[in-house]
Amino acid sequence: MNQSNITPEQLVKDSFELVSLPELYFQVDEMIGNPRFTADDIGELIISDPAMTAKLLKLVNSAFYGFPAKIETLTRAITIVGMDELRSLILGSSAIYEFSKIPNDLLDMGDFWMHSIHCGILAKLLAKKGRVLHAERLFIAGLLHELGSLLIYNKLPDQSREILSAANGDRRLIPGLEKELLGFTHADVTAAILDKWALSPILVESTKFHLEPEQAIESLLETHLVYLANLLCGVEENGDSIQGALAEISSETWSLTGLSEADVLAVMEEAPEQLTQLFGFMVTSSADHY
Repeated sequence: MNQSNITPEQLVKDSFELVSLPELYFQVDEMIGNPRFTADDIGELIISDPAMTAKLLKLVNSAFYGFPAKIETLTRAITIVGMDELRSLILGSSAIYEFSKIPNDLLDMGDFWMHSIHCGILAKLLAKKGRVLHAERLFIAGLLHELGSLLIYNKLPDQSREILSAANGDRRLIPGLEKELLGFTHADVTAAILDKWALSPILVESTKFHLEPEQAIESLLETHLVYLANLLCGVEENGDSIQGALAEISSETWSLTGLSEADVLAVMEEAPEQLTQLFGFMVTSSADHY
């Protein structure tokens, strides 16, 4: 039974001050989509935000990217990393910063972002293994897939405590408990947030249905990749068996993604090092942002 008497869309609408991205992201996004603007133009805009500039230069010079020579200018960084990757980094860094400001005492924010970044890295690596174009969009889908949880915890703390108490540390039980008590899940709220930000329909749908990927229509492949990445996170985070996780993967997921068990195991080997590097740059330095 829905005891919250609110929809995901209403929850987001009533939380405008909590879920807004900085204007810089939207300006960069608009410029990237307009062929009149060059990497120099975009670099000049980003330089107006010194904290973001420093963060991006630190990140592209980190072991995460592994470029042989030091990159000292944003224009060079944009040229090497690419426009789409740049947009993803700004969106991801901005979302982490803005949502880390939402007060809540129901979860460890470090654990939350560790899971989110882990899921993003796995989704991107799986997409690359499956030769999916523009794999960086899968990083963003994985990174943002649980944003709705933070809004639920902040705006509906009593129901959230009840849900977390009933789950007793088992993340897999939370969506069902949310559905029972609230009438919707954190995935529905995440989709409402991304829709408010006017992000791509593929991002919106792949986060909305990552718990039930078979329900996706326009982004079936992307949704199954986020679902799979989220499933694999449990192996590292909850000590789940890799064989047990592999056994849970449906024939539809294997068929759609074109992945093999060997591909999944290779990604699982590669992800931890990237997670350590990226978490340090995107989360532990968030206090310096803006």
